[in-house]
Amino acid sequence: MKVLLPAMLAGLASAQSWIPHESGVSVSLRGVSALSRNVIWASGADGTALVSKDAGASWRSGKVPGASALDFRDVHAVDDRTAYLLSSGPGDKSRIYKTTDAGAHWTLQFTNADPQGFFDAFGFWDSRRGIVLGDPVSGTFAILTTQDGGAHWTKQHGPPALPGEGAFAASGTCIIVIGKHESWFATGGPGGARVFHSNDRGISWTVSSTPLRNDAASAGIFSLGFSDALHGVAVGGNYTKAADGTRNVAVTTDGGKTWSDPRGGHPGGYRSAVACVPSRRAWITVGTSGSDISTDGGGSWKSFDASAYHAVSFAPDGSGWAVGPGGKIAEFRDNR
Repeated sequence: MKVLLPAMLAGLASAQSWIPHESGVSVSLRGVSALSRNVIWASGADGTALVSKDAGASWRSGKVPGASALDFRDVHAVDDRTAYLLSSGPGDKSRIYKTTDAGAHWTLQFTNADPQGFFDAFGFWDSRRGIVLGDPVSGTFAILTTQDGGAHWTKQHGPPALPGEGAFAASGTCIIVIGKHESWFATGGPGGARVFHSNDRGISWTVSSTPLRNDAASAGIFSLGFSDALHGVAVGGNYTKAADGTRNVAVTTDGGKTWSDPRGGHPGGYRSAVACVPSRRAWITVGTSGSDISTDGGGSWKSFDASAYHAVSFAPDGSGWAVGPGGKIAEFRDNR
Protein backbone atom coordinates (compact mmCIF):
# COMPACT_ATOMS: atom_id res chain seq x y z
CA MET A 1 0.00 0.00 0.00
CA LYS A 2 1.31 3.42 -0.92
CA VAL A 3 2.18 5.55 2.12
CA LEU A 4 1.53 9.31 2.02
CA LEU A 5 3.90 11.49 3.98
CA PRO A 6 2.40 14.30 6.16
CA ALA A 7 3.58 16.97 3.72
CA MET A 8 1.87 15.16 0.86
CA LEU A 9 -1.34 14.87 2.86
CA ALA A 10 -1.25 18.59 3.63
CA GLY A 11 -0.88 19.31 -0.06
CA LEU A 12 -3.86 17.15 -0.93
CA ALA A 13 -5.96 18.87 1.72
CA SER A 14 -5.03 22.37 0.59
CA ALA A 15 -5.43 22.60 -3.18
CA GLN A 16 -6.50 26.22 -2.63
CA SER A 17 -4.48 28.87 -0.83
CA TRP A 18 -4.05 32.59 -0.27
CA ILE A 19 -0.67 34.00 -1.35
CA PRO A 20 0.17 37.10 0.74
CA HIS A 21 1.37 40.28 -0.96
CA GLU A 22 2.92 43.35 0.59
CA SER A 23 0.32 46.14 0.57
CA GLY A 24 2.52 48.84 2.09
CA VAL A 25 -0.14 49.80 4.66
CA SER A 26 -0.95 48.59 8.16
CA VAL A 27 -4.58 49.70 8.57
CA SER A 28 -7.52 47.33 8.52
CA LEU A 29 -8.66 46.74 4.93
CA ARG A 30 -12.37 46.13 4.41
CA GLY A 31 -13.06 46.71 0.73
CA VAL A 32 -11.64 45.00 -2.38
CA SER A 33 -12.66 45.10 -6.03
CA ALA A 34 -10.82 42.85 -8.50
CA LEU A 35 -11.35 44.15 -12.00
CA SER A 36 -8.94 41.81 -13.82
CA ARG A 37 -5.81 39.81 -13.10
CA ASN A 38 -3.78 43.01 -13.30
CA VAL A 39 -6.08 45.68 -11.82
CA ILE A 40 -7.21 45.49 -8.18
CA TRP A 41 -8.53 48.21 -5.88
CA ALA A 42 -8.75 48.03 -2.08
CA SER A 43 -9.84 50.32 0.76
CA GLY A 44 -9.87 50.58 4.52
CA ALA A 45 -9.49 52.60 7.70
CA ASP A 46 -7.99 56.07 8.11
CA GLY A 47 -9.19 57.18 4.68
CA THR A 48 -7.00 54.63 2.87
CA ALA A 49 -7.29 53.60 -0.78
CA LEU A 50 -4.99 51.32 -2.79
CA VAL A 51 -4.66 50.24 -6.40
CA SER A 52 -2.42 47.76 -8.19
CA LYS A 53 -1.99 47.67 -11.95
CA ASP A 54 0.55 44.83 -12.05
CA ALA A 55 -1.28 41.86 -10.55
CA GLY A 56 -0.41 42.85 -7.00
CA ALA A 57 3.36 43.10 -7.49
CA SER A 58 3.16 46.71 -6.30
CA TRP A 59 0.48 48.89 -4.74
CA ARG A 60 -0.10 52.61 -4.92
CA SER A 61 -1.64 53.68 -1.62
CA GLY A 62 -2.76 57.00 -0.26
CA LYS A 63 -5.06 58.84 2.10
CA VAL A 64 -8.07 60.58 0.61
CA PRO A 65 -7.71 64.30 1.50
CA GLY A 66 -10.08 65.29 4.29
CA ALA A 67 -11.00 61.67 4.96
CA SER A 68 -8.41 60.57 7.52
CA ALA A 69 -11.16 59.92 10.09
CA LEU A 70 -13.20 57.77 7.67
CA ASP A 71 -13.38 54.01 7.27
CA PHE A 72 -13.80 53.01 3.63
CA ARG A 73 -15.75 49.76 3.93
CA ASP A 74 -16.47 49.43 0.21
CA VAL A 75 -14.75 50.12 -3.10
CA HIS A 76 -16.00 49.62 -6.63
CA ALA A 77 -13.58 49.56 -9.56
CA VAL A 78 -14.67 50.75 -13.01
CA ASP A 79 -11.24 50.60 -14.67
CA ASP A 80 -7.58 51.19 -13.78
CA ARG A 81 -8.23 54.92 -13.33
CA THR A 82 -11.82 55.12 -12.13
CA ALA A 83 -13.20 53.88 -8.80
CA TYR A 84 -15.75 54.75 -6.12
CA LEU A 85 -15.27 54.63 -2.35
CA LEU A 86 -17.94 54.38 0.35
CA SER A 87 -17.21 55.17 3.98
CA SER A 88 -19.33 53.81 6.82
CA GLY A 89 -20.04 55.73 9.99
CA PRO A 90 -22.66 57.75 11.84
CA GLY A 91 -24.01 60.89 10.21
CA ASP A 92 -21.57 62.72 7.97
CA LYS A 93 -18.93 59.99 8.30
CA SER A 94 -20.93 58.11 5.67
CA ARG A 95 -19.74 59.47 2.32
CA ILE A 96 -19.10 58.59 -1.32
CA TYR A 97 -15.96 59.57 -3.24
CA LYS A 98 -14.85 59.05 -6.83
CA THR A 99 -11.53 59.18 -8.68
CA THR A 100 -10.91 59.27 -12.43
CA ASP A 101 -7.11 59.48 -12.28
CA ALA A 102 -6.11 56.32 -10.39
CA GLY A 103 -6.42 57.93 -6.97
CA ALA A 104 -4.29 61.02 -7.58
CA HIS A 105 -7.40 63.09 -6.82
CA TRP A 106 -10.73 62.23 -5.23
CA THR A 107 -14.05 64.04 -5.60
CA LEU A 108 -16.50 64.01 -2.70
CA GLN A 109 -19.80 63.10 -4.35
CA PHE A 110 -22.16 62.73 -1.43
CA THR A 111 -22.22 63.24 2.34
CA ASN A 112 -24.97 61.76 4.49
CA ALA A 113 -26.72 64.68 6.19
CA ASP A 114 -28.93 62.63 8.51
CA PRO A 115 -27.27 62.27 11.96
CA GLN A 116 -29.10 58.94 12.39
CA GLY A 117 -27.93 57.60 9.04
CA PHE A 118 -25.20 54.98 8.47
CA PHE A 119 -24.11 53.71 5.05
CA ASP A 120 -23.30 50.00 4.80
CA ALA A 121 -22.38 49.24 1.18
CA PHE A 122 -23.01 50.06 -2.45
CA GLY A 123 -23.20 48.32 -5.82
CA PHE A 124 -23.04 49.32 -9.49
CA TRP A 125 -24.73 47.83 -12.51
CA ASP A 126 -22.36 49.73 -14.80
CA SER A 127 -20.14 52.81 -14.72
CA ARG A 128 -23.09 55.18 -14.28
CA ARG A 129 -25.88 53.36 -12.46
CA GLY A 130 -25.44 52.48 -8.80
CA ILE A 131 -27.20 51.95 -5.48
CA VAL A 132 -26.36 52.64 -1.82
CA LEU A 133 -27.74 50.79 1.22
CA GLY A 134 -27.94 52.42 4.64
CA ASP A 135 -29.22 51.30 8.03
CA PRO A 136 -32.87 52.07 8.86
CA VAL A 137 -33.81 55.65 9.71
CA SER A 138 -37.24 56.05 11.31
CA GLY A 139 -37.92 52.38 10.61
CA THR A 140 -37.05 52.43 6.90
CA PHE A 141 -33.88 51.26 5.15
CA ALA A 142 -32.01 54.06 3.41
CA ILE A 143 -31.72 53.53 -0.36
CA LEU A 144 -29.97 55.98 -2.72
CA THR A 145 -29.46 55.55 -6.45
CA THR A 146 -27.51 57.29 -9.19
CA GLN A 147 -27.97 57.31 -12.96
CA ASP A 148 -25.06 59.60 -13.86
CA GLY A 149 -21.92 58.13 -12.35
CA GLY A 150 -22.53 59.57 -8.90
CA ALA A 151 -22.87 63.21 -9.93
CA HIS A 152 -26.31 63.05 -8.32
CA TRP A 153 -27.67 60.59 -5.76
CA THR A 154 -31.45 60.28 -5.34
CA LYS A 155 -33.09 59.04 -2.16
CA GLN A 156 -35.60 56.26 -2.84
CA HIS A 157 -38.41 55.02 -0.63
CA GLY A 158 -36.68 52.12 1.13
CA PRO A 159 -38.46 49.06 2.52
CA PRO A 160 -39.53 48.93 6.19
CA ALA A 161 -37.30 47.25 8.76
CA LEU A 162 -38.33 45.09 11.68
CA PRO A 163 -37.38 46.18 15.23
CA GLY A 164 -33.70 45.49 15.80
CA GLU A 165 -32.99 44.88 12.12
CA GLY A 166 -30.07 46.47 10.28
CA ALA A 167 -27.28 45.74 7.82
CA PHE A 168 -23.60 44.98 8.39
CA ALA A 169 -20.86 47.15 6.89
CA ALA A 170 -18.37 44.30 7.19
CA SER A 171 -17.09 43.84 3.65
CA GLY A 172 -19.11 45.95 1.23
CA THR A 173 -21.09 42.88 0.18
CA CYS A 174 -24.34 43.04 2.14
CA ILE A 175 -25.81 44.47 -1.07
CA ILE A 176 -25.16 42.97 -4.48
CA VAL A 177 -26.29 43.80 -8.01
CA ILE A 178 -26.22 41.76 -11.22
CA GLY A 179 -27.46 42.18 -14.78
CA LYS A 180 -29.10 45.47 -15.71
CA HIS A 181 -31.55 45.99 -12.84
CA GLU A 182 -31.44 43.19 -10.20
CA SER A 183 -30.29 43.87 -6.64
CA TRP A 184 -30.45 42.11 -3.27
CA PHE A 185 -29.47 43.17 0.23
CA ALA A 186 -29.17 41.24 3.47
CA THR A 187 -29.82 42.09 7.11
CA GLY A 188 -28.93 41.05 10.65
CA GLY A 189 -29.80 41.75 14.25
CA PRO A 190 -32.68 40.35 16.31
CA GLY A 191 -35.20 41.23 13.60
CA GLY A 192 -32.93 40.34 10.73
CA ALA A 193 -31.38 37.53 8.69
CA ARG A 194 -33.70 38.51 5.85
CA VAL A 195 -32.97 39.16 2.15
CA PHE A 196 -34.63 41.97 0.19
CA HIS A 197 -34.86 41.85 -3.61
CA SER A 198 -35.52 44.54 -6.22
CA ASN A 199 -35.88 43.99 -9.96
CA ASP A 200 -36.23 47.68 -10.81
CA ARG A 201 -32.93 49.15 -9.55
CA GLY A 202 -34.08 49.81 -6.01
CA ILE A 203 -37.49 51.37 -6.58
CA SER A 204 -39.55 48.54 -5.07
CA TRP A 205 -38.65 45.58 -2.86
CA THR A 206 -39.83 42.13 -1.78
CA VAL A 207 -38.42 40.30 1.24
CA SER A 208 -37.72 36.70 2.26
CA SER A 209 -36.63 35.04 5.48
CA THR A 210 -33.56 32.79 5.77
CA PRO A 211 -32.38 30.12 8.22
CA LEU A 212 -29.29 32.11 9.26
CA ARG A 213 -28.97 32.95 12.94
CA ASN A 214 -30.27 36.30 14.20
CA ASP A 215 -30.06 35.66 17.94
CA ALA A 216 -28.05 38.80 18.76
CA ALA A 217 -27.30 42.30 17.52
CA SER A 218 -24.00 40.89 16.23
CA ALA A 219 -25.60 38.02 14.27
CA GLY A 220 -27.22 37.70 10.88
CA ILE A 221 -26.29 37.78 7.20
CA PHE A 222 -23.08 39.67 6.45
CA SER A 223 -22.65 38.96 2.74
CA LEU A 224 -24.51 37.89 -0.40
CA GLY A 225 -23.31 36.48 -3.69
CA PHE A 226 -25.17 35.51 -6.86
CA SER A 227 -23.80 33.53 -9.80
CA ASP A 228 -26.84 34.46 -11.89
CA ALA A 229 -30.36 35.77 -11.34
CA LEU A 230 -31.46 32.52 -9.65
CA HIS A 231 -28.53 31.01 -7.75
CA GLY A 232 -27.13 32.70 -4.67
CA VAL A 233 -25.37 32.18 -1.34
CA ALA A 234 -25.75 34.09 1.93
CA VAL A 235 -23.13 33.87 4.70
CA GLY A 236 -22.75 35.33 8.16
CA GLY A 237 -23.05 34.10 11.73
CA ASN A 238 -22.10 36.01 14.87
CA TYR A 239 -18.99 38.18 14.56
CA THR A 240 -18.34 37.94 18.31
CA LYS A 241 -18.06 34.15 17.93
CA ALA A 242 -15.52 33.83 15.13
CA ALA A 243 -15.16 30.03 15.19
CA ASP A 244 -18.86 29.23 15.56
CA GLY A 245 -20.31 27.86 12.33
CA THR A 246 -23.88 27.56 13.61
CA ARG A 247 -26.48 28.59 11.00
CA ASN A 248 -23.98 30.68 9.06
CA VAL A 249 -24.94 29.89 5.45
CA ALA A 250 -27.98 29.53 3.20
CA VAL A 251 -28.52 28.98 -0.52
CA THR A 252 -31.22 29.91 -3.02
CA THR A 253 -32.06 28.54 -6.46
CA ASP A 254 -35.05 30.78 -7.18
CA GLY A 255 -33.61 34.27 -7.08
CA GLY A 256 -33.93 34.69 -3.33
CA LYS A 257 -37.62 33.87 -2.99
CA THR A 258 -36.69 30.97 -0.70
CA TRP A 259 -33.49 30.09 1.18
CA SER A 260 -32.40 26.73 2.57
CA ASP A 261 -29.75 25.47 4.99
CA PRO A 262 -27.29 23.27 3.08
CA ARG A 263 -26.96 19.89 4.76
CA GLY A 264 -23.55 19.00 3.35
CA GLY A 265 -21.59 21.09 5.85
CA HIS A 266 -21.11 24.73 6.79
CA PRO A 267 -18.16 27.14 6.61
CA GLY A 268 -15.92 26.87 9.66
CA GLY A 269 -17.12 29.96 11.53
CA TYR A 270 -18.41 33.50 11.20
CA ARG A 271 -17.95 34.66 7.60
CA SER A 272 -18.04 38.29 6.47
CA ALA A 273 -17.85 37.87 2.68
CA VAL A 274 -18.68 35.40 -0.07
CA ALA A 275 -17.95 35.50 -3.79
CA CYS A 276 -18.71 33.33 -6.80
CA VAL A 277 -15.90 32.15 -9.08
CA PRO A 278 -17.74 31.15 -12.29
CA SER A 279 -14.56 30.18 -14.15
CA ARG A 280 -13.88 27.55 -11.44
CA ARG A 281 -17.53 26.69 -10.67
CA ALA A 282 -16.82 27.51 -7.06
CA TRP A 283 -17.74 29.77 -4.15
CA ILE A 284 -15.20 31.27 -1.73
CA THR A 285 -16.05 32.66 1.68
CA VAL A 286 -13.78 34.43 4.18
CA GLY A 287 -13.90 35.57 7.79
CA THR A 288 -11.79 36.24 10.83
CA SER A 289 -11.36 32.51 11.57
CA GLY A 290 -10.55 31.30 8.06
CA SER A 291 -11.65 30.65 4.47
CA ASP A 292 -13.73 27.94 2.84
CA ILE A 293 -14.55 26.73 -0.66
CA SER A 294 -17.67 25.12 -2.11
CA THR A 295 -17.70 23.41 -5.50
CA ASP A 296 -21.33 22.29 -5.40
CA GLY A 297 -23.22 25.58 -5.35
CA GLY A 298 -22.88 26.13 -1.62
CA GLY A 299 -24.20 22.68 -0.66
CA SER A 300 -21.00 21.74 1.19
CA TRP A 301 -17.87 23.59 2.28
CA LYS A 302 -14.20 22.75 2.85
CA SER A 303 -11.81 24.89 4.88
CA PHE A 304 -8.54 25.75 3.13
CA ASP A 305 -6.98 28.60 5.14
CA ALA A 306 -7.01 29.73 8.79
CA SER A 307 -5.91 33.35 8.31
CA ALA A 308 -8.22 36.29 9.06
CA TYR A 309 -9.71 38.15 6.09
CA HIS A 310 -12.60 40.62 5.93
CA ALA A 311 -13.49 40.84 2.24
CA VAL A 312 -13.00 38.96 -1.01
CA SER A 313 -13.48 39.74 -4.71
CA PHE A 314 -13.06 37.78 -7.93
CA ALA A 315 -12.60 39.24 -11.40
CA PRO A 316 -14.42 37.79 -14.43
CA ASP A 317 -11.18 36.05 -15.46
CA GLY A 318 -11.15 34.05 -12.20
CA SER A 319 -8.37 35.93 -10.40
CA GLY A 320 -9.25 36.67 -6.79
CA TRP A 321 -8.09 38.75 -3.85
CA ALA A 322 -8.83 38.98 -0.14
CA VAL A 323 -8.07 41.78 2.32
CA GLY A 324 -8.02 41.87 6.10
CA PRO A 325 -6.63 43.31 9.32
CA GLY A 326 -3.22 44.99 9.50
CA GLY A 327 -3.05 45.79 5.80
CA LYS A 328 -3.27 42.13 4.87
CA ILE A 329 -3.86 41.43 1.20
CA ALA A 330 -3.58 38.10 -0.61
CA GLU A 331 -4.05 36.47 -4.01
CA PHE A 332 -6.10 33.32 -4.49
CA ARG A 333 -4.43 30.21 -5.90
CA ASP A 334 -6.26 27.07 -6.96
CA ASN A 335 -4.07 24.09 -7.86
CA ARG A 336 -6.88 21.67 -8.59
